[in-house]
Amino acid sequence: MATLEPATRPALTRPSAMPDNPHFSSGPCAKPPTFSLETLSDAALGRSHRAAIGKSKLAQAIDETRDLLGVPDDYRIGIVPASDTGAYEMAMWTMLGERPCEMVAWESFGAGWVTDAVKQLKLDARVHEAEYGQIVDMAALDYDRDVCFTWNGTTSGVKMPHGDMIPADRAGLTLCDATSAAFAQDLPWDKLDVVTYSWQKVLGGEAAHGMLILSPRAVERLESYTPAWPLPKIFRLTKGGKLIEGIFKGETINTPSMLCVEDYLQALAWARSVGGLKGLKDRANRNAQVIWDFCADRDWIANLAASDDIRSNTSVCLQFTDPAVAGDAAFAKAVQKRLEAEGAGLDLGSYRDAPPGLRIWCGATVETSDVEALMPWIDWAYHAELDARDAA
Repeated sequence: MATLEPATRPALTRPSAMPDNPHFSSGPCAKPPTFSLETLSDAALGRSHRAAIGKSKLAQAIDETRDLLGVPDDYRIGIVPASDTGAYEMAMWTMLGERPCEMVAWESFGAGWVTDAVKQLKLDARVHEAEYGQIVDMAALDYDRDVCFTWNGTTSGVKMPHGDMIPADRAGLTLCDATSAAFAQDLPWDKLDVVTYSWQKVLGGEAAHGMLILSPRAVERLESYTPAWPLPKIFRLTKGGKLIEGIFKGETINTPSMLCVEDYLQALAWARSVGGLKGLKDRANRNAQVIWDFCADRDWIANLAASDDIRSNTSVCLQFTDPAVAGDAAFAKAVQKRLEAEGAGLDLGSYRDAPPGLRIWCGATVETSDVEALMPWIDWAYHAELDARDAA
């Protein structure tokens, strides 16, 4: 594409409409549209999480999660510390090492799990990596090994297209980091042995708490295998060779925030009000489609995902394709700052390790009308920054 010379560019028109909510951060993400501090008035503040009321609310969070996500009855669901990171680390440190593993990374968080496996745990691991915007050939993996991967790359905007390539008769475990996929994308539970996510993503909950979901095969591994390395108390899921069942009934390892628990319960209630899992997926799909249509009509911006079937409907990552500014981190940062200064869109910068561009969260808590209002501002900010660069 040839960049228009300054004299031939159309005159800039500053958009008049603004998003009602300019929060497009990919984590912590926008709160549900109905959120207010008053909705948290029933929080069990000042009460022990081990008291009846605390246990009841934690158990309710687990039960409603199971119902909303359609988690099978024989899968365990636990609330654990340290967000999605804590949940995934817990799974890696307690289950890996029994057999060789396949470590898969196509963005920064997957790369972090590779580092843990190779440099910290020093596992017998084969590493499979893809560039940002692309995905590893998941069908080429050996599923008789344990396989660790992210379902949706929060920092790359690339997701698994489906789980068909994971065999039902695998000997290894599949450990899936689903933090920016849960509640927005289909997760094939029969193909996943460990699933983790945090409250702060698609449901817009508060941070610091993680969810750990285990299949019967994962429980069997925990009860039959003892890692060679010592485990800190915060990672221990078994005692005397048996699963600590209380963890999966709301008896958390350490003290949770009952305010955050209440916030999660309110987010789950809102999710039911918009049609449950289908409603949440539909909202994310509508939001992402607005951006995909915007990019399709312009030759200077495009989705970072290499193909449509792997593009994320939550963390939508964009790159500037105009040859004059493609790959220019300073230009992309300037566009982001311009949008923030106008109050049109906050926290839109691409992740620090990702290619320069924009990242727009499109999870279910974002209103489609706000995404629609943001698009003219991106158009304006891009051209305004081109003009500013030429005038410098």
